[in-house]
Amino acid sequence: MDKITVVGAGNVGATCANVIAHKDLTREVVLVDIKEGIAEGKALDIWQTSSINNFNTRVVGVTNDYLRTKGSGIIVITSGLPRKPGMSRDDLIKTNAGIVKEVTERVTKYSPDAIIIVVSNPLDVMTYCAYLVSNKPSQKVFGMAGILDTGRYRAFIAEALDVSPKDILSLSLGGHGDSMVPLPRYTCVNGIPINELLGQDEINKIVERTRFGGGELVNLMGTSAWYAPGAAAAQMVEAIVDDQKRIFPVCAWLQGEYGLKNIYMGVPVKLGKNGIESIIEIQLSKEEKKLLSESADSLKKVMKVLDDMKLF
Repeated sequence: MDKITVVGAGNVGATCANVIAHKDLTREVVLVDIKEGIAEGKALDIWQTSSINNFNTRVVGVTNDYLRTKGSGIIVITSGLPRKPGMSRDDLIKTNAGIVKEVTERVTKYSPDAIIIVVSNPLDVMTYCAYLVSNKPSQKVFGMAGILDTGRYRAFIAEALDVSPKDILSLSLGGHGDSMVPLPRYTCVNGIPINELLGQDEINKIVERTRFGGGELVNLMGTSAWYAPGAAAAQMVEAIVDDQKRIFPVCAWLQGEYGLKNIYMGVPVKLGKNGIESIIEIQLSKEEKKLLSESADSLKKVMKVLDDMKLF
């Protein structure tokens, strides 16, 4: 791929651009920001590691110059205000919807065929916002959430068991944030079901910590996370560039899957060169269906807030 654009040169965007460059996934990464000099400085800093970390990808930073993004195959949108202590993801919607709307309009003007990955919070509704603005098929507009959520979940399990996180496979559904639905039943350590290695009380504690994992980091640092979200978005980029057909939990537009319609929500998908190549429906227990329904109800309320803003 010739060019990938990352919009937003804050902590998440810069981390994402850095990981993409390190993996040599494209000839050029363009980092865009609204603040003068920020994208240019961070891009230059990343580029100066190329000989140290042995990659060829050229990293370029620009201030509000969307013409420079022309011809991008993938656009990662990280723009928006970060979450502050005491602030829910839903509190961010009014400000960040305006930002994501403007960014999506500008990038699609110059890269009409690009795949869009949304990372901005509140994730699910910002993905919905980008979808409404872009006029692209939903297979080409989706959000990064589940990879981050399962990454946290797997890290906590690895800690609890004192094993390598590489051996842990897991899945989550639903909204990104407090209403996510981690699935212990679909979690294993190198094929061994998690409930054979941990007691139910400990599993429940890990699930709860995962559900509020973003808030834990906000409370510790005074702002939202960036290493894991940036790396998670870059992993999605890699799956698309290399046509890996990876099965990932992704925030996707549902049209009847899981009994849900007209909603962006985290579900397992096959990710390849065309974006979302298929949505995978797994069998859920009665309790899992209930949790997913509650998550959907929560997301619908937030989506209604966006609809009522009448931005479109």
